[in-house]
Amino acid sequence: MERRAGGAAERKQKLILAALTLAAFSAVATPSLAPTSPAQASLTASSPAQDSLAESPVAQSSIAQTTKPDGDVTVRGQRIVLVSIPDRKLAVLENGNVLATFPVAVGARWSPSPTGEFQIVSRVANPTYYHRGSVVPSGKDNPVGTRWLGLSRPRYGIHGTNAPRSIGHAASHGCIRLCNRDIEQLFTMLQVGDSVSIRGERDEQVAQVFGSATDDSTVAAALVPALSSGQ
Repeated sequence: MERRAGGAAERKQKLILAALTLAAFSAVATPSLAPTSPAQASLTASSPAQDSLAESPVAQSSIAQTTKPDGDVTVRGQRIVLVSIPDRKLAVLENGNVLATFPVAVGARWSPSPTGEFQIVSRVANPTYYHRGSVVPSGKDNPVGTRWLGLSRPRYGIHGTNAPRSIGHAASHGCIRLCNRDIEQLFTMLQVGDSVSIRGERDEQVAQVFGSATDDSTVAAALVPALSSGQ
């Protein structure tokens, strides 16, 4: 009888010990049974692609993100502005495709437009005009019109005008002029970092974009004074 009682007591102790061990294991293991979901994890950690884009100056200057009204984001490549001085025209190119063309005024014979490769470094809506101590606020009398796209060549830009009859002629102080309606459209198509190529002579690319050669005999000296106002 004593042996049976001792065996029962021993079994009871083993059951109690097993129950205590199971309870302790459950307390330790329970937190690992509720891991963070993938959706929750994505809210607390940026992806490598997002980090590299945000930190890369090259990526920021060559990629534009435009948010549509419905919330979608459109990513585009860097655009190129091609200006042909002989043609008095400007084109916007993206991936070799012509998105738009505009007639322009270019530099007069005594103040020619610079030729070469440049970049857009500033964008100003309704600019104030400063020149030799004079200040002209934005408005219909402003020589640079309603929009200014500054170039990497200091003091030069692509802009509107208060002398729309000058468009199509060599009449500016070196800048590239568009009528205000056209510069406002162009302004929406370009961003800081886009390239500008100003060509003083026709070449194969100019011929492909603008077509056959045009008469380059019009010079600023032959224009009426109204054409030579503005920039």
